[in-house]
Amino acid sequence: MGPRVRPSEICKLASLNRAFRGASWADFVWESKLPHNYPILIDKVVGDLPRKLGRREIYERLCKVNTFDGGTKKSWLDKSTGDVCLSISSKGLAITGIDDRRYWNHIPSEESRFSRVAYLQQIWWFEVDGEVEFPFPPGTYSVFFRLQLGRASKRFGRQICNTEHVHGWDKKPVRFQLSTSDGQNTASQCFLDDPGKWNHYHVGDFVVANANVTTKIKFSMMQIDCTHTKGGLCLDSVVVYPSMCRERLKQF
Repeated sequence: MGPRVRPSEICKLASLNRAFRGASWADFVWESKLPHNYPILIDKVVGDLPRKLGRREIYERLCKVNTFDGGTKKSWLDKSTGDVCLSISSKGLAITGIDDRRYWNHIPSEESRFSRVAYLQQIWWFEVDGEVEFPFPPGTYSVFFRLQLGRASKRFGRQICNTEHVHGWDKKPVRFQLSTSDGQNTASQCFLDDPGKWNHYHVGDFVVANANVTTKIKFSMMQIDCTHTKGGLCLDSVVVYPSMCRERLKQF
């Protein structure tokens, strides 16, 4: 089974061909589909396994959304490509003013992987920082903030978004920054727009070359011009996705 055959294609062939079904469980078939550092990944996001698993079972376990670090992070493999994806909740970030309910509140959301998002009512100094140390397999990764202008709620059983309190984001752009433990740095800025929809705002990209070294990344977004307030923003998470799979973010 060549490395170019995708995991989804292996499973499809197994469902169509009884003779191939047994072979599809062989370790050598799935060894090349797993990330090179999958033992380290298992230890990081799953922990101790109840028993010794075959390579296909390990692949399936890593494809599930695994929650770790006290529920603030989730990791999974893209089922089509086998690439590693990571999401960090708003509760796993350092948000200026988060403990003051005049500014921020954590509210429930059916549109979040973490079931809750941070909602900004109004603030002068807007700053969100985060960092994560993770055994990313070699490759190029993109970092995004998942944001929505407006507050989502339900009315008569339908999902709606109240944008009445959205303000201040059209006056100055938000600045994004990204750095890594091996010296990669990038910065960008843009205006937040498109009220009522979840959007992924690109922070930057980084490259991992060594599978045996954990990579530490730091990221931030800020709009600290104190000449005006800004508010009406939902912050769900930070997403780290393989750059080649960025289009899949539209399915979040």
